[in-house]
Amino acid sequence: MRRLLKVTAMTGLLTLLKMVMGFVIAKVVAVYTGPTGLAMLGQVQGVVAVLNGLINAPAANGVVRFTAEKQAEGYEACSPWWKASLQWILILAGITIPVALLLSDYLAILLFQDVTLSWIITVTVCVLPLSAIGTLCNSVINGQQNYRRYVGLGMLSAVISAALMLGMIFYANIKGALLAAALQSALIGLVMLCANLRQPWFKLRYWWGTTSVTARKSIGNYTLMAITTALTFPVSLILVRNILVAEVGWESTGHWQAVWKISEVYLSVITLALGTYYLPKLSSLVGVDSIVKEIHHTVKIIFPIVCIMALGVYLLRDVAIWLLFTEEFEAARDLFAIQLTGDVVKILAWLYAYPMLSRGATKWFISTEIIFSLKFVLLAYFLVKLYGVSGANIAYLINYSIYFIFVFLNVRKFSV
Repeated sequence: MRRLLKVTAMTGLLTLLKMVMGFVIAKVVAVYTGPTGLAMLGQVQGVVAVLNGLINAPAANGVVRFTAEKQAEGYEACSPWWKASLQWILILAGITIPVALLLSDYLAILLFQDVTLSWIITVTVCVLPLSAIGTLCNSVINGQQNYRRYVGLGMLSAVISAALMLGMIFYANIKGALLAAALQSALIGLVMLCANLRQPWFKLRYWWGTTSVTARKSIGNYTLMAITTALTFPVSLILVRNILVAEVGWESTGHWQAVWKISEVYLSVITLALGTYYLPKLSSLVGVDSIVKEIHHTVKIIFPIVCIMALGVYLLRDVAIWLLFTEEFEAARDLFAIQLTGDVVKILAWLYAYPMLSRGATKWFISTEIIFSLKFVLLAYFLVKLYGVSGANIAYLINYSIYFIFVFLNVRKFSV
C-alpha cells in the first residue's frame, strides 16, 4: 500500500503539472477561439491520438510488461522484446504514414468539414516516428520501475510542449493551436530521445538485429491490442463530436468538450499511477488468486480517491469554468454531474480490466474495446437526439456501467 501511495503521489506531481499546463492551454484557446476552437482542437487531438496509437502500438504496454518481467536478468534478457517492438514499429510506420498522407484531404473533411486544413494531418503523420521513440523510452523506464526518472522526464516534456503550444496559439491563433497539437507528441519524443541517449540500455545492439519468434509474437499480440485501442476509443470520440456538431452545433459541442477536458485531466492523476505502478505490478504476479487479491487491494485505495476527486470537481465546477474558460462556457455547468459519475464508474471498471493488458489476453481485450466503443457511439446517437448535448454524457455513464459489470464478472477468466 505504501509503495502504491508513493507512486500515486509522485505521478500526482507530474499530473498536477500536466493539469496546470493543460488548463492554461485550454484557457488560452477558450479566450482566443471560443467554444468552436476548443471543439476543433479536440478533433485534432483525437486524430493525433489515433495515428500515434497506431505507430506507438508495439512500444507501449508490451515493452512495459516484458521489461518488468526480465529486468532482473539484465538488458540482454530484455533485448529480444525491444528488438521485436522496433521491428513492429517500422512495419506499421511503413503502412500508416503513406496511407494517412494519401487520405489527408478526406480526413480533413471528416474532422473539420474543411479540406484546407489537410496540412494538419500531413504534419502529424510526418513526425510520428519521433513520437514512437519517446514512447519506447518511456516504456523501458516504466518497466524498470524507475519512477523518479519517469516523473522527472515527464515534467520536463510537459513544460517544453506546453510552452510550444502557448507560443503557437499567441502567434497564429486557432491555426497555431492546431499545429501545436499535431507536434506535441513528437516534441515529447525528441526530449525523451535526447535525455536517454547515454543510458546503458540505449545501445544499438539491444534494439537492432534478429530476435526470437516468441518475442515477435508476444509483442505482436500487444500491438494488436494497442491498435484496437487507437482505432476504437479515439475514433468513437471523434464520431460522438460529429454527432454533437450535427445535432446541437459547434458551440454546444465546445461546452461538452470543455467538461470532457476537465474530466480527462483530473482523471489522469489516477490513470498515470495505474500505468506506472499497477501494470508492472500485475505483470510480475503469478496466479489468478494473487492478481485478484491485488485488484481488490488497489480498489480499496483508488476508489475512495476517485470519488473524492469527482465530488471536488463537481462542487468547484463554477470556479473551474470561470478559471479555465470564459463566460461563453457557462452552459457547461449542467453537464458535470453525469460526466463525473461516469468517471468514477470508468476507473472502477479499468481496475478490473487491467489484467487483460498485464496477462496479454488479446481476444478479451480486442473484443471488449470494439464492442463497448461501438456501444458508446450508438448510445450517443440516440440519446443526443432525445436529450441534446447531455445525451453524450448519459451514453458515457451507461456504457461504462455495463462495461464494469462485464469485467467484474469475468475478471478471473482473463487473468489466467
